[in-house]
Amino acid sequence: MARTPFRVEVLTPEGEVFNEEVEMVSTHTSVGSVGILANHQPMLAMLDPTELRIHRAEGEVLSFAQGEGFLQVGASHALLLVDEVRTPQSLDAADLRERVRAAQDRVTQAQEGSEEHRSARREERRYGAWLKLLEGAGGH
Repeated sequence: MARTPFRVEVLTPEGEVFNEEVEMVSTHTSVGSVGILANHQPMLAMLDPTELRIHRAEGEVLSFAQGEGFLQVGASHALLLVDEVRTPQSLDAADLRERVRAAQDRVTQAQEGSEEHRSARREERRYGAWLKLLEGAGGH
């Protein structure tokens, strides 16, 4: 059964990544997973690094590695402002494992509560989430 389409925009500091009518968007916010359909209740949310799934018509699903950002939803529109969005094909599992390890090292070396500690934790979450996305898709 077809769902009512609605416009979804995904923007990064580098520009527009996606801007089309779709049937559904699924992502992860700071309070949990969310699926957005047309006529969704308006909302604002902070986005966590995760897999961003955009469901087009006929069951086609686009998958992206999503960084941190914000989600704004209106009745017929969803806007995702994200610091970084990558295709799974552009990611390398070995590189991500190394980035996670380096971030974990920085976490243990940084003073708790410092900006360095918070930054390392953000990187650890981002690259860990992206690695999980790759490994779930068969890895590289």
